[in-house]
Amino acid sequence: MYMAIDIGISEDDRKSIVDGLSHLLSDTYVLYLKTHNFHWNVTGPMFNTLHLMFEGQYNELALAVDAIAERIRALGFPAPGTYSTYAKLSSIKEEPGVPAAEEMIKQLIDGQEAVVRTARSLFPLLDKVSDEPSADLLTQRMQVHEKTAWMLRSLLAQ
Repeated sequence: MYMAIDIGISEDDRKSIVDGLSHLLSDTYVLYLKTHNFHWNVTGPMFNTLHLMFEGQYNELALAVDAIAERIRALGFPAPGTYSTYAKLSSIKEEPGVPAAEEMIKQLIDGQEAVVRTARSLFPLLDKVSDEPSADLLTQRMQVHEKTAWMLRSLLAQ
């Protein structure tokens, strides 16, 4: 038996929020995959530092995709869960090759910042419909991604 969702946000508004969260989930998953790929394939003098740093980052991202997907489900819609959907919705592009370590860092900075921009773009709608739980999730995600981008940028400082 299906019970209607009555949380004070209309179905149309919940669907609009889910559309935005689906983009965020896609960005997060593609960044997870890219970070994991770079963890496996990094080489060079910063190998140990980057290998461990990337591992911490992809583990954090794995938890994040679950939290975002669960918010989508709480809003009453299915969470996207295929590579083809993620590729279509994500603003982050896959890396088909194995770039040098410095290029890996630059791509991950770009990816971290892309996730922040996607999250930030949802706030006008969330504010309009008073979706504080989604706003709280996005605030937490933005803090993590902004800090991670800063740490990655620090590796490139001369």
